[in-house]
Amino acid sequence: MELIKRAVNYMGFSRMLVSGFLLLLLISVFPLGINPGMIYADCLVRIGMNGFLVLAMMISIVCGAGLNFGLPLGILCGLLGGSIAVQFNWSGLGGFWGACMVSIPFAVVVGYLYAKLLNNVKGSEMTVGNYMAFSIVSLMSIAWLVLPYSNPKIVWPITGVGLRTTMTLEDNYDKVLDNFLKIDFKQMGIFQDSAVWKDFSIPTGLILTFAVGCLLMWLFMKTKAGVLMRCSGVNPGFSKTLGINNNRIRTLGSIASTVIAAIGINVYSQSYGFYQFYSAPLMMAFPAMAAILIGGATPKKATVFNVVLGVILFQGLLTMATPVANALINAGSISEVVRIIVQNGIILYALTKIRANEGR
Repeated sequence: MELIKRAVNYMGFSRMLVSGFLLLLLISVFPLGINPGMIYADCLVRIGMNGFLVLAMMISIVCGAGLNFGLPLGILCGLLGGSIAVQFNWSGLGGFWGACMVSIPFAVVVGYLYAKLLNNVKGSEMTVGNYMAFSIVSLMSIAWLVLPYSNPKIVWPITGVGLRTTMTLEDNYDKVLDNFLKIDFKQMGIFQDSAVWKDFSIPTGLILTFAVGCLLMWLFMKTKAGVLMRCSGVNPGFSKTLGINNNRIRTLGSIASTVIAAIGINVYSQSYGFYQFYSAPLMMAFPAMAAILIGGATPKKATVFNVVLGVILFQGLLTMATPVANALINAGSISEVVRIIVQNGIILYALTKIRANEGR
């Protein structure tokens, strides 16, 4: 009983409640006849592919810039680097990391300019960031049409000008992290007599990449720069009396958030198998925001634990709710409706938690 009480005090009652609901969904696949191994493997993939985008949200909170509604700016930098990699037919692990490396200089410049804007609109960062992201996504929709891409498999087939809406990575680095050191029970012939685990697999490379990212972030938070960043984010007035340059700290955090988002969209896309352009990045900040908030973060405080817990809860619920709802309600078109309801319901819950935390 004491152990349960300590767990509730550490995680919070609301997160324990959400965790219990996720556990209920994980168990419900057995009586409903859903393939457990396949759906559990899909949960792991979704957690790994979305983790870096949530990690990018964390450092924006820590530095005092609040929830990063400008996350699509970093995503656009990642898409630009990825499209350049595909233009020159880079492939394999080298191609993937090359795309990330190409994305970083763009992200540093964009992050710096974005930080300068945020430093001039203190108190309205989330509103300004949201509209800035919407504006730049629309501007880049024009850029994707006029940039000089020439690879036939990524431009429109009739005109030969402009990027396609989706760009396949099949011949480049499709699932290169997912398949790196992958543990596939079916290919290994393990538990093939078990209906539960025969289709289970672990995307080892993807999970390891996310784990390394979390470890590096945790180590950074232990450094002098990380401690100064946390101090500046929690209490800017007090940190200013200590001689800390709050604007410089916010600039560093915004640049780091933009760079991590650029890497994150490449991780996401290699797992998804496609790059998506034009309006696709428009709403990608909201799931990342909901994940970190449901993990226990506030608009001023966030930890790596909040990132890990949040992405597990959010993506787990999102992945599990659709097949369970399909099994309970036998309707062919219900899956997309359920996905939208669950995703926006969790975001709404997370936003109410912001208000609750601000009111304390």
